[in-house]
Amino acid sequence: MTAFLQLDFAPLLAAMLAGATCGLLGSFLVLRRESLLGDAITHAVLPGIVLGFFVTGARSGLPVLLGAAVAALLAAAAITHLRRMTRLEGGAATGIVFTGFFAAGLVLLDVTGAHSVDLDVDCVLFGQMETLLWPQAEGLASLFDATALASLPHAVFMLAGVGLAVAAAVAALWRPLKLLCFDAAYAQSIGLPVRLLDIALNLMLAAAAVAAFEAVGSILVVALLVAPAAAMRLITNRYNSQLLGGAGLGAGVAALGYALAGPLPAALGSAHAVNAAGAIGVLAGLMVAAAALAGRWRRA
Repeated sequence: MTAFLQLDFAPLLAAMLAGATCGLLGSFLVLRRESLLGDAITHAVLPGIVLGFFVTGARSGLPVLLGAAVAALLAAAAITHLRRMTRLEGGAATGIVFTGFFAAGLVLLDVTGAHSVDLDVDCVLFGQMETLLWPQAEGLASLFDATALASLPHAVFMLAGVGLAVAAAVAALWRPLKLLCFDAAYAQSIGLPVRLLDIALNLMLAAAAVAAFEAVGSILVVALLVAPAAAMRLITNRYNSQLLGGAGLGAGVAALGYALAGPLPAALGSAHAVNAAGAIGVLAGLMVAAAALAGRWRRA
């Protein structure tokens, strides 16, 4: 048990927190048919993260979150402006903006020297889940020891804080967000602040991306934003089931993917474990395929 707590507890908890938060927010993107927006914001926050590091010298904290939030809002505004000023459809405008922002972030990684603290391309794309160790753990008693818990990796606390904040915001805005997803025009006609709700969703997506990028990487964040929500959309038409199921599937696929990253290759005769983030991503894709088959069987 001590070995599990020291080596696996923190990365497993981080993966589950990231999966639950992204699965919850991804349902709004899927219901609004804006799944690519999650990809855009996840990549567009990189310049804000790097500039936040450049100002503070730290990879996490309020300045990094603020920098990411500003970058996300600028990206959303740029997408909206590009769609209005040109004849490009939404997907093309989104693709142009997020690739531009992401490329700018990669340039800033070198210009600011962020790579010197391991904030490099590998960290941003693939995360560092396997490095989230908890060496101070000494058995189950550590789970109830405030001093031992305080030594958990900061990425876990960041994910837990953002996850709780997102859950609280979604609970408070449950009905307005429901109207926004299914009939934004009606929501605006009855006086709901549609633009503010859009901004709130973008800020929550930015916060989730920043909290998760160090642990699981931006590629897996995109998968967790889309796959659990898409799987639920294939098997349910209920709003409550969609949101809660997306969060549950996100946490579940993250836990199962992490758990299988070592034993499954060994069972197949390989002497090496696979990357946990990669295992989670593959499993997320298989989950969507299984949901599609289940949806067809249910309709039949």
